[in-house]
Amino acid sequence: MREFRPKQLAQYLSECAQAPLLLDVRETWEFDICKLPDSILVPMSQIPGYINELDPGQEVVIICHHGIRSRQVARFMEYQGFKNVINLNGGLDAWAFEVDHSMSTY
Repeated sequence: MREFRPKQLAQYLSECAQAPLLLDVRETWEFDICKLPDSILVPMSQIPGYINELDPGQEVVIICHHGIRSRQVARFMEYQGFKNVINLNGGLDAWAFEVDHSMSTY
């Protein structure tokens, strides 16, 4: 698993040839407050039932509020055979502070 801070991820997303899947593992109410464009929501508790819908070869960025839940999901995904997983270290809270000051926070 790789770990990117928000500024690293923002730069990576602007430069990569093929956009990774942005997988947000927060709860619906959190996703309604703020999210990254083009991210999809699959709450952490639903990941085990959703894992077979994902391509283990696709690059995936796991997102949550502070980077703790996303790190747990990233480890689970690696255990399930996913080789190209990135955790957003610091989560959307850090993204709002470091990258997008207009993003709503909670």
